[in-house]
Amino acid sequence: MKADAVFEGGGARGIAFVGAIQAMEEEKVEWQRIAGTSAGAVIAALLASGFKSYEIRKHLSELDFSKLRGRTFMNRIPIFGSLLELMFNLGIYKNDYLEAWVDSLLLKKGIQTFADLPDGKLKIIASDVSNGQMLILPDDLERYRMTPADLKVSTAVMMSASIPFFFRPVIWQSKDLNKSYILDGGLLSNFPIWIFDTQNPRFPTFGFRFVKDKVSIDPVIPTPLHLFKNIFKTMLQAHDLRHMNEDTLERTIKIPTGDINATDFELNKDEIDFLYKSGYTSTKKFLSVWDFEQHKANRLKKAK
Repeated sequence: MKADAVFEGGGARGIAFVGAIQAMEEEKVEWQRIAGTSAGAVIAALLASGFKSYEIRKHLSELDFSKLRGRTFMNRIPIFGSLLELMFNLGIYKNDYLEAWVDSLLLKKGIQTFADLPDGKLKIIASDVSNGQMLILPDDLERYRMTPADLKVSTAVMMSASIPFFFRPVIWQSKDLNKSYILDGGLLSNFPIWIFDTQNPRFPTFGFRFVKDKVSIDPVIPTPLHLFKNIFKTMLQAHDLRHMNEDTLERTIKIPTGDINATDFELNKDEIDFLYKSGYTSTKKFLSVWDFEQHKANRLKKAK
């Protein structure tokens, strides 16, 4: 079966997507086009570059998730160090470790820039907060007088995964020397299930997204730093609770993540295993009742 895939953002919870991909591979699904936001952009980039689920799982098992929070000497100063990072760099942590890690993996498949991928194969969502616009990369590169050969896939992934205030924004200079501040794609579209839509699709678009029973935040907010963290935990987790229409629900694999949040980067083995199994079992359950022809009929009926 041929299909497109769209992966939601969600930090280290993206491990769950690997289990979902394995379940899809067992059903002989062939990915045509792939899109993602934030953590979903990481998975989308690897999948579009030819990685299989077992390869992605292996590389993730070797990743030191704690290094995703790129700490500086200022971060070692309790509370005030992080506030200084916010004041001077607009984010508590650096995000360049993710870029270097993704770049090293893609090079194994001969991929560096978007020009190395088939046209239309991969789309990554980010947010240009300088211009107040959503970025669909590489489609929107023309706005910046750039081509797919001018942007590394790993840089686009880093842009998409730069959670506001948690990570420094990516300061991106276009060929006309204008600077833009780029942040997490989840600000504007955390789950871009619409991105490949046509009125009468030849094959399905499957969405992969996380669900939580409730928003989990810290009840005590003693400092501005804790306030920032709570604001963005609420924002990111609210994406998991928002209403989805019937058309979106029909083609979306909903993956429970328990108490694990988007900014939980230091996961233990039990949490990693839980996420992987959650993605796998949720996808198996979804595929057991999926009917593409019925889905197309429902869409055509609603369009009339």
